[in-house]
Amino acid sequence: MNGILVDTCVLLDLFTADPVWGQWSETQLSKLLQSNSLFINSIIYTEISIGFEQIETLDMALAEMNIRVLEMPREALFLTGKVYLRYRRNKGTARLPLPDFFIGAHAAVTGFSLLTRDPRRFQTYYPKLNLIQPPFN
Repeated sequence: MNGILVDTCVLLDLFTADPVWGQWSETQLSKLLQSNSLFINSIIYTEISIGFEQIETLDMALAEMNIRVLEMPREALFLTGKVYLRYRRNKGTARLPLPDFFIGAHAAVTGFSLLTRDPRRFQTYYPKLNLIQPPFN
């Protein structure tokens, strides 16, 4: 089995019944779950939690989707800092590391693929990362 890190946008497509992306995200998750383990990290968990009133409801939704929460390895945190430094040197204006930097670093150091429909920042800062994305991105 291979590990797939599921980006926030894919889960939000399902939780909000997004009329444009919901079907694509659901199809990808169903297909990938057949031969992969699906994961999120604490950054993704934080981002999707805003749509839930109770932690138990979110945890149940993730369990029903067979998605497990992993802690981020220190190596990913270190890599996030290095990517953020590169971003700032490239005239990036965010004062703190962006969530995508944490997510990309986690996938990169674990060797996971990343399921996303918003690959722009990942392609720029993690060019070797295996992205599962819509064909037109």
